[in-house]
Amino acid sequence: MLTAKQENQPTQLKPKRPLTRLRIKKSMIGWSFIILSVFMIGLFYFYPMLRAFILSFQSGSGNNLEFIGFANYTRLFSDPVFITAVQNTVLYFLIQVPVMLILALFFSVLLNDRTLKGRGFFRIAIFLPCVTSLVAYSVVFKYMFGADGFINVMLLNFSLISEPIQWLTNSFWAKVTIIIAITWRWTGYNMIFYLSALQNIDPAIYEAARIDGASSFTQFFRITVPMLKPIILFTSIMSTIGTLQLFDEVMNITGGGPGNATITISQYIYNISFKYTPDFGYAATVSYAIVVMVVFFSIIQFKVAGDKNA
Repeated sequence: MLTAKQENQPTQLKPKRPLTRLRIKKSMIGWSFIILSVFMIGLFYFYPMLRAFILSFQSGSGNNLEFIGFANYTRLFSDPVFITAVQNTVLYFLIQVPVMLILALFFSVLLNDRTLKGRGFFRIAIFLPCVTSLVAYSVVFKYMFGADGFINVMLLNFSLISEPIQWLTNSFWAKVTIIIAITWRWTGYNMIFYLSALQNIDPAIYEAARIDGASSFTQFFRITVPMLKPIILFTSIMSTIGTLQLFDEVMNITGGGPGNATITISQYIYNISFKYTPDFGYAATVSYAIVVMVVFFSIIQFKVAGDKNA
């Protein structure tokens, strides 16, 4: 029998033993699924990045490397070819990326119209360039924009020009050719992102806007663009990374010429590593210049987009 005092006292529960073994077992099971992926990512992604950073403080080729401190980084600012490559790459970025994204957004809105006949065909036609071989389409563009190529022949036949344009040997027109080529190839790629995002917008929103008297122009800037803001930011950053790493088109269409008028940073890295006397340390330094530029422009884009986490 319990006394009244004992009955009034709260029953004390025995503390549960921590399920340490069970937690460790579950943790080990989880790690067993991802350990191989983590190892491969570290081996093929992070280790090369770290090794390249260490290499940027060295000079030489093969195993004949010596530590030279920040000499490679100070060399960048006095290297005229590197400065030219940066100027060309930034020019491609400032002109081509906005034009490409605007065209992609325009085509996506146009091809999202359910009343448009043959929209499936047009979607495939615009997207098709981005699945073609980089080298193959670059070679085709090289012949199309040659002095006696298809483009000049058409312009001459329509009397738009009086003499062939030197698309590949004139520094200005060579840059224009590169911009046209990469815009042609990647516009459809970005269009698919916008098109998929547009199809996730509730049509009732547009219906309510039309009832309120909003024009198509107002609907585009007040509904479409704000709701596509995350996708626009994503495509702009991805396009920035791709343009700052531009290599194939320049290498195969103009070879960086005439002179170094169209050379990009990635092509300069290739030249330092394989075309000129190999200097892998300086090539690694130039590659980290791309990393800095990508981070810099990405932060600007986050700020412009109003992302508070940037």
